[in-house]
Amino acid sequence: MYRGFNLKIENELEVHLYHKVGLDILENLKNSVEPRLKSYILPNGVLDGNKIMHDWFPEVKSHIFLSHSHKDFKNAIYIAGALYHKFKILTFIDSTVWGYSNELLKLIDNKYCKSENGETYDYNKRNYSTSHVHLMLSSALNTMIDNSESIFFLNTSNSVSTRTITEKTNSPWIFSEINTSKIIRKKTPVRLRKMTKSFSDTIMLNENQRSQLRIEYELELSHMTDLSLNQFNTWLNSNCYSPENALDKLYSLHPINSKFLIK
Repeated sequence: MYRGFNLKIENELEVHLYHKVGLDILENLKNSVEPRLKSYILPNGVLDGNKIMHDWFPEVKSHIFLSHSHKDFKNAIYIAGALYHKFKILTFIDSTVWGYSNELLKLIDNKYCKSENGETYDYNKRNYSTSHVHLMLSSALNTMIDNSESIFFLNTSNSVSTRTITEKTNSPWIFSEINTSKIIRKKTPVRLRKMTKSFSDTIMLNENQRSQLRIEYELELSHMTDLSLNQFNTWLNSNCYSPENALDKLYSLHPINSKFLIK
């Protein structure tokens, strides 16, 4: 990962051609994943965790990792569609793997976590299965953040629960992703090394919510460059000839804060 952008959007974006493009990208990713629980069982009866991660949370090529609330799914689709339509930039939408984790967890729980009566789930068994699946998911998301050149955080009233001196989120996944982006290694693209000094910094994130349980996490966004919707659209309307050229244009429009430069 090289740069992070804190994209602030107040309202749901209007339905546009970009939504159709974004949905096509999402559908292509979904078609690459198949639920095959039986094929993951090793001869000794143990599940093959590496094979599960490879099939359910595959690494895909992306220029941008898009972190967002599930309530902002339409906006995420719009952003991904717009970037591909204009610049051929590939965007990884993190909610694509949240759904896979729930489906995978249900498959495992139905086979391994039922109580003796077969009608309910065993609490302890479900805790065990959930911890494994969520760690697989967290590992997959961290890998995608590391492999993507930039991370965009959709900063909306859905993803940020409290806006005071410090911003907070109710989403443990959003917190995890933003925190990962803060501490993960920063890699200056080869094409920029002669023009830009590398910068050092330190984030992670995702969602699900029960009405009775609400936990807040402080979001440390100082390492991200603020980007308004108007600034995003200005960039989107610029003339660029490749995904890399478009990203370079974004970086030039919004240079790294000098306090992040290594001297």
